[in-house]
Amino acid sequence: MREQAAVNVIIQARMSSTRLPGKVLRPLGGRSVLGWVVRAAAATPGVDAVVVATSDAGDDDPVAAEARRHGAEVVRGPLDDVLARFLLACERHPADAVVRLTADCPLHDPRLIAQLIALWRAQPELDYVSNTLVRTLPRGFDAELVRVPVLVEQGHEPPGPHREHVTSGVYADPERYACAGIVVAPAAGDLRVTLDTEQDWALLAAVVAELGDRIPDWREVVTLLRRRPDLVVLNADVEQKAVR
Repeated sequence: MREQAAVNVIIQARMSSTRLPGKVLRPLGGRSVLGWVVRAAAATPGVDAVVVATSDAGDDDPVAAEARRHGAEVVRGPLDDVLARFLLACERHPADAVVRLTADCPLHDPRLIAQLIALWRAQPELDYVSNTLVRTLPRGFDAELVRVPVLVEQGHEPPGPHREHVTSGVYADPERYACAGIVVAPAAGDLRVTLDTEQDWALLAAVVAELGDRIPDWREVVTLLRRRPDLVVLNADVEQKAVR
């Protein structure tokens, strides 16, 4: 019987966000934003380890401490080279594939993450699986799985946007890499529950006030926002930063 492939979650986190510095350590409900993400990752079936990849800058010492407080492993590397941090995490915590999460999405749903892992374990020839190739979920539930050998390949590519965005060189090259996506219906890609601005913070605080300090089902979040246009309007004008 073939041994099950190992899958780790790597959460990228830093204090020096350009639009909302320190956002990952803001208290939301009963824990920090980063604490929400670590909790969701740890609750995901099929995950072997949860690793927070932060920078080696002194400003990120509190990020490392908070990650450890919530039970995550920690690796630290270059502030401006996120891919290098991911490769360091893969070296120190070996796995066959990793799930990439960002620490500014506190409402991550373990069920969605588990779907990516299940799909890849059923079709391990896939290089990349995500729920963002065709956006049908609210921004803030984004999750990507990529095979570790593919990340290593990306590490040998010439400098480019993938050093910051990690996977952009993979999903943008479907001729080279086998990619698959998960979609949901009805689509809710017009909604936004990620944290990048004060407007986003107002919406997230309102959602948590309604749903409580627990891991929500993504459908609960969508239902709440469809029922409460007064919440949706809080961050409706926020533009997502482009991948450059």
